[in-house]
Amino acid sequence: MSDQKTLFIEKIKASYAPTGASIYLGAGILDGEVLAEAEVNLPLRMMNRHGLIAGATGTGKTRTLQLLAEQLSDAGVPVFMLDVKGDLSGLYQAGTSNPKIEDRAKQLNKTFTPSGFPIELYSLSGKTGAQMRATVTEFGPVLLAKILELNETQTGVLAVIFKYADDNKMPIVDLKDLKKLLGYLAEGAGAAEIKSSYGSISTATSSTILRKIVAIEQQGLGGMFGETSYDIDIFLTG
Repeated sequence: MSDQKTLFIEKIKASYAPTGASIYLGAGILDGEVLAEAEVNLPLRMMNRHGLIAGATGTGKTRTLQLLAEQLSDAGVPVFMLDVKGDLSGLYQAGTSNPKIEDRAKQLNKTFTPSGFPIELYSLSGKTGAQMRATVTEFGPVLLAKILELNETQTGVLAVIFKYADDNKMPIVDLKDLKKLLGYLAEGAGAAEIKSSYGSISTATSSTILRKIVAIEQQGLGGMFGETSYDIDIFLTG
């Protein structure tokens, strides 16, 4: 082995050979050659830190996520992943080998053993998987305004509605509650009540917000607002 390879392997090992439990990501590559001895491992205790997996299409970002999730699952650590395209839902089923996988495993001095992992699907619509749900109050005006694609003026009005509800201890559970409160404060008896303390809400602005709310309801996302709220603590206890 050349001095350059030896030095490269030593540097990788010094940086990515933690003590204690760890996750194996792969091996270093020098001049296009995979050096199996230059293992890249991440300590399990550091997996609560921020990280970025970046790359062009087809470079292995999704596979890297799978690799992380599988090893965390084996270590008894629950993983929550957003899977917009459905690339990760097949983790529950053991894969099958092929020449490319076998070749890569050989390069890394590893044995590929297909296996499945326990998963539970969550869904915004509730049509596939467990229903993800939160009350409108818990969701908050800032995030809701982004979903509704409101402009600055409309976002300000939405913030006023939330502030009024909070000051009067009125929980906004679902979109029906929000629409009723919007109508009450814009055109109903509450319009005069909020004018001095919060500012008036124009009919044009309230109508625009109402149309935006109806639009996401038509897309089937109304079900994500309501009770009982999704409890993230289920991932932190066991």
